[in-house]
Amino acid sequence: MKGFVLAIVFVAVLFLGNAFLTGGLVPGFSVSPYFLQVVSLAGINIILAVSLNLINGFTGQFSIGHAGFMAIGAYVSAYVTAAFGDRIRGAVGMLPPAFQNSVLLLIALGIAAACAAVAGFLVGVPSLRLRGDYLAIVTLGFGEIIRVFILNIDAVGGARGFAGVPTRTNLAWVLGGAWLTFAVIRNLMKSYHGRALLAIREDEIAAEALGVPTTRYKVTAFVIGAFFAGVAGALFSHYTYLHTNSFTFMKSIEVVIMVVLGGMGSLTGSILGATLLTALPELLRFASSERLIIYSLLLIALMIARPQGILGQRELTLPFRRRRSESRPTLAA
Repeated sequence: MKGFVLAIVFVAVLFLGNAFLTGGLVPGFSVSPYFLQVVSLAGINIILAVSLNLINGFTGQFSIGHAGFMAIGAYVSAYVTAAFGDRIRGAVGMLPPAFQNSVLLLIALGIAAACAAVAGFLVGVPSLRLRGDYLAIVTLGFGEIIRVFILNIDAVGGARGFAGVPTRTNLAWVLGGAWLTFAVIRNLMKSYHGRALLAIREDEIAAEALGVPTTRYKVTAFVIGAFFAGVAGALFSHYTYLHTNSFTFMKSIEVVIMVVLGGMGSLTGSILGATLLTALPELLRFASSERLIIYSLLLIALMIARPQGILGQRELTLPFRRRRSESRPTLAA
């Protein structure tokens, strides 16, 4: 009950903060839309990086098709909003318009994430019996198949892109989605199931010898990662123009770089890596012609200096939480 109340308070604070930043609470005061856009895109990338870290960092698999699940979430949510938006708003017509839009976006998010999770299951069951490079090739192929498949569906715009998707995503939705992704995966990794995933990462053969159903756990991690990638895609589709060019192979590689940069097996490292790799290209706009070269050189230098990532497998904790955990009594040996 306490956690539920805290979650409600957190969501309320997010929406009030978003209204304050956009000038909805204090007339004449607002933050630059460009700054809000960068922060929102960073939040979407955090959802992608944290969810991929569950697969690559904690379970020890190597997936490079995360953009495919993001594309499924994006196009399914956009289609639900465009095709059934009026019916859903009519069903909740007694609510104020702002709440109608929130309910519509929430339903679209749920359906999109569920479809991405089903796709993760269908891909994971046959492919996660493979390991290493073979798994990477399968997930890469899946991501490209999804993109090309969507490219040839006229109902969602095809090669023209999906026009007419209403802008419903704001900073509060993005930060709320990032917090939910972090909280779910953090709690999962602190449970018995999380220890089983770590055992698979360290030595899959030994884990299976101890009775851990390795294939089932790998598929579960894949499905959860795909679910949250679908959430990220749904938020993205209601924030900016939707086109398949946003979900190419390079998008999957970009998310992998975020995970590796922050640290494989570190959730706070994924947050740090996603934030840095979203903000860095914007900070380098002063050197527009050499921006990509400087960006690449900085990444290469960082990975040479610290190949395990910025945080490695460690997590950042708040000082007061660290003091509280150190003050807990321990059993005498």
